[in-house]
Amino acid sequence: MYVGTQLQARTDDDYRVFAQLGLEHICGYPPGPAEEWNAGLLKNYREHVESFGLTLDFIPLPLSSHEISRAENPHIMLGKSPERDREIESICNLIRACGEAGIPAVKYNMTLLGVVTTDHVDWRGGSKTRYFNFDETAQEPVQTIAGPVDADTMWERIDYFLERVVPVAEENRIRMALHPHDPGMPRPGGFRGVDRVLGSVEGIKKFVSLHESPYHGLNFCQGTVSEMLEKPGEEIYDVIRYFGERKKIFNVHFRNIIGGFLNFTETYIDDGDVDMHKAVQTYKEVGYPYMLMPDHVPEMSGENSRLVGFAYTYGYIRALIDGVSR
Repeated sequence: MYVGTQLQARTDDDYRVFAQLGLEHICGYPPGPAEEWNAGLLKNYREHVESFGLTLDFIPLPLSSHEISRAENPHIMLGKSPERDREIESICNLIRACGEAGIPAVKYNMTLLGVVTTDHVDWRGGSKTRYFNFDETAQEPVQTIAGPVDADTMWERIDYFLERVVPVAEENRIRMALHPHDPGMPRPGGFRGVDRVLGSVEGIKKFVSLHESPYHGLNFCQGTVSEMLEKPGEEIYDVIRYFGERKKIFNVHFRNIIGGFLNFTETYIDDGDVDMHKAVQTYKEVGYPYMLMPDHVPEMSGENSRLVGFAYTYGYIRALIDGVSR
């Protein structure tokens, strides 16, 4: 278990800063559009990252957290069409390229709504942070381009993808780490006509049980999973234990919140409802062997505010890991 980052490097100096901050592992972003990511380009990118003393643990698949209208491969979640099979085959080819290039894992999303947020609010010292309250969120009558999508339809589309992609991941020994839906919504009503099946603990339990493989698991966003719980400060540790004992956690987005299901605020790592030391201890107890990384941090003041907020969080995570390792 070690501290990592998915913060996208702007220049090579950011890779140098990562190494200077004591990071040794990253999720990186190869150059150019994903449709040009072949084995040679990915190998060159991995070697470039390694030249800074870093290890490239992950890259993202072109299945991001955007709403479906802005998705890179929208037909995978829109359903039946010739384009769906072509897009899935392109994902399989990218997984094969990762295998050839020596990149061991990929992260991805399977979403129609993207990340839903109410607003940003003031936080410590005048910083800004994400806030969500379902009752205050505009109940938009406008549906996504997918139209109404119930749970059975969502599961059919997810299963169709996994059935074709997991065997390729297994053959090439590439861990596939899915990010849950952020945030969870009331079920079965959902939001904007979409049932968010990956927005509950039971939903992600079902997900990892489909097409069982040691290469099929989670980009376990502790913040997002905390948002699914009524009392995350009490419940999150058992959830970590459930997925960790089954070796289904391939990466951790290590983020804290105040609040819970349908009403929460993202916080700094040190001022939320979850005992982050206890969380790290739980990851240690289940033998979790990969990265703990921040995904979001509050927006701070200054020209380099984003990297400052992440740097603070890297150090905090490193201290927590050191504390449970003694």
